[in-house]
Amino acid sequence: MPHPTPLRRLLTRRRVVLACAAVTVLAAAAALLLAAPTTEVPGRALLVAGARLHPRPREVPRAAAAGRSPDDAPSLPPAPAPPPPPLNAKAGLPSKISPAPSMFSAPVPSPAENFDDGSTEEPEHPDMKENPLKESAPFLQEPISSGPPTRSSDISEPLDKSGNAEPPPRPEMPLWSTTADEELIYAKKEIADAPLVVGDPDLYAPLFRNISAFRRSYELMERLLKVFIYHDGAKPIFHSPELKGIYASEGWFMKLMEADQNFVVKDPNRAHLFYLPYSARQLEHNLYVPGSNTLDSLSIFVKNYIDMISAKFPHWNRTKGADHFFVACHDWGPYTTKLHDELRKNTIKALCNADVSEGVFIRGRDVSLPETYIKSARRPVRDIGGKPAAERSILAFFAGQMHGRVRPVLVKYWGGKDADMRIYTRIPRQITRRMNYAKHMKSSKYCICPMGYEVNSPRIVEAIYYECVPVIIADNFVLPFDDVLDWTAFSVVVAEKDVPRLKEILLSIPENRYITMRSNVKKVQRHFLWHTKPVKYDIFHMILHSVWFSRVNHIRCTK
Repeated sequence: MPHPTPLRRLLTRRRVVLACAAVTVLAAAAALLLAAPTTEVPGRALLVAGARLHPRPREVPRAAAAGRSPDDAPSLPPAPAPPPPPLNAKAGLPSKISPAPSMFSAPVPSPAENFDDGSTEEPEHPDMKENPLKESAPFLQEPISSGPPTRSSDISEPLDKSGNAEPPPRPEMPLWSTTADEELIYAKKEIADAPLVVGDPDLYAPLFRNISAFRRSYELMERLLKVFIYHDGAKPIFHSPELKGIYASEGWFMKLMEADQNFVVKDPNRAHLFYLPYSARQLEHNLYVPGSNTLDSLSIFVKNYIDMISAKFPHWNRTKGADHFFVACHDWGPYTTKLHDELRKNTIKALCNADVSEGVFIRGRDVSLPETYIKSARRPVRDIGGKPAAERSILAFFAGQMHGRVRPVLVKYWGGKDADMRIYTRIPRQITRRMNYAKHMKSSKYCICPMGYEVNSPRIVEAIYYECVPVIIADNFVLPFDDVLDWTAFSVVVAEKDVPRLKEILLSIPENRYITMRSNVKKVQRHFLWHTKPVKYDIFHMILHSVWFSRVNHIRCTK
């Protein structure tokens, strides 16, 4: 047999080197996944676990003091359940996912965290509606072009006569029934027949769509609800709450949910709901490749995580994800679901970016999550309140960067043109010396809350904190806790096309009506406050109730 030529030896060595490099990468990925804690399932052998997630940041350091604006919730006899179907013996994350370079290193600071002007705005990036994401194969690819990411719903959904996306067909009935299903059916009937509530000292009826149904549902949640939390997945994407900034809602919910002893159970067979504890904020922070101009790496990671969960445990497949939920305040949260149909269509998604026009958020099933700007993780509730109605001398106030389609129009018509309308891109320095951003909100009758790049804004909750009536300008936005709260009682919603008539609309509101709304803002405030130890009817319980209420409403009787 002839001896190999030098060229052939060189090619053979290169193949060996490439093969060794591939084995090293796969071994590192396997080690990372195996390092994640596993979820205990009684009486069932577990398979290999692992995964992690996270979305886009919009931090808000040193804001209010510098005069800037933040931008930008009777027991039944047990029914024996048939044994679950066998698990896939080859469970685990697909090998074709390639981690972003930052996945194994310490997270780099968010662009918003690097602002040195005290701004609480989100970092600059183009409007996703105008720059849709480039479609690609369901595998990580090389960066397409330089520049910030773009996003848009690329999900083609049928539209109703109003132009809104119609809900997809109701999910199929569970593969088998559980005691938890029977309890949900019982709760659904109890809520439908809720006794009339009159003069409840703990709840103010005008704030609610139906106070009788809400109170009965809340009582049943406290008594019946059990939540199972998947322990699979490594930090920082899983089990790593971020408690400061404008995306803090998802972090605070994660922290309080995982520490809860009233609702959380270790036995998944008792659970009504299954929590997927990943952070959309951390997905962006750890997986997004700057300059790639695509969110594919995030979407693929989420898809692989759900595939692993559904292969390893029987619970997802029983309902096709209808009893699972996740909480994401980062703007990219909805878009990371695009590669997994069951996650996008069936799962209960608690999202700050609650835009019904994009075919991802489903009104009636999904939950509009309040976006709260938290300045201190130790004291999430501070600097609450404002001047009495009679001492609020400013008709309307807004200050912020020109993000999205609405704000430039707002400034065009009202910026520096009317003494009653304090509309700024940035509050002038000579004014901030006397009255900073927070003082403006505390001294204004109406606080203008226009959408930024997305429909949601932390200004809405911030206005409630400062007892200023929020004026919401964001078409297609489902307001937080819209399932139970009547926002007409404590806010004003203005169509985007009516921005030129904004002052006319506000002046047309009678004074006694304004005083009532402002009083209601103060009363509804308790439902939007975070506490280090949750209290009844606070924002943690309101979010959890909205998830519970959605699941109850969509439970189906078995055949």
